[in-house]
Amino acid sequence: MIDYKKIIVRITEKWPAKVLSVVAAIFLFTFHRMSDIEERYFSVPLNLDIAGNLSPSSIYPQNVRVTLRGNNNIYNISETDIEARLDLTKYSEPGIYKTQILIHRKGNAADTEILDITVEPAELTLEIDTRISKTVPLVPNFQGYLEQGYEIISYNLEPKQVIVDGPEKLLFSISEIKTDFIDLRGHNNDFTAHVRIINPNQLIRIRGDLIAEFRCFIKELIFINNYNNIQIHVRELEDSLEAILDPPAASVRVQGEQSLLEGIRANMILLSINCKDITEPGVYELPVVVEADTEIKIDRVEPEIIKVEIHKKETQVTGNN
Repeated sequence: MIDYKKIIVRITEKWPAKVLSVVAAIFLFTFHRMSDIEERYFSVPLNLDIAGNLSPSSIYPQNVRVTLRGNNNIYNISETDIEARLDLTKYSEPGIYKTQILIHRKGNAADTEILDITVEPAELTLEIDTRISKTVPLVPNFQGYLEQGYEIISYNLEPKQVIVDGPEKLLFSISEIKTDFIDLRGHNNDFTAHVRIINPNQLIRIRGDLIAEFRCFIKELIFINNYNNIQIHVRELEDSLEAILDPPAASVRVQGEQSLLEGIRANMILLSINCKDITEPGVYELPVVVEADTEIKIDRVEPEIIKVEIHKKETQVTGNN
């Protein structure tokens, strides 16, 4: 017959020492396991699941921090094996909602033993709004200036407008979308450039490939110079006559490209009146004739007609003493 009393006595004999031994064994086992635990940190994209008629209307992190704890096998796991998601599909109306971030394991992460997975932040408070679409003009964003003396006469930007999708309240404030910088510096001829379309806010989406073609048409500026007090010459007047001009000089306005005007001097412009049809003294009104190089474009002469008084020349009488 089994003597249970003796068995109990043997088990409880030196009980404190036995308890301490068990605790020590558990501690050593746990310490050994803890010494084998590794940690890894990932930054993974945060995926957003939301009803099709809604859109986030407050800024939220595009990435979250994921911490893995486990043995050496966790080093076989890559960022692509961990997926972070914020599930808002259960909400069907605009509002502000607080939702936990969910972690999904796939690939190597699904097949590897992991002691613990944590994500920071663990939850987010997010505002969502009705999702709408809007067509807005696309405008060029210029940087710098053309070479001196040149101007843009026209340009063409394709596409001329873009469609944006996003939360209703935000889209109400968007009236245009700009391109990336288009550098005008150093240009003095027509040119074509392909530029990115810039998304001004991560909460909206611009449809298309986000590339625009910009074609610019340039011409040299036309300037105007005034040349004053240019003497008017008298031509083809009979030798017996002389002329008094009122006024004796005129002003000329010349227009042309800057590079041309820089080389023009007043002595390159000749003003005259033609008196070939005048045979008698008197007062006449004659047009001012302009002669200049064919490249010089005369815009205006002031005055165009002048008053001319014609007199007979006084004859000198000579004699002997």
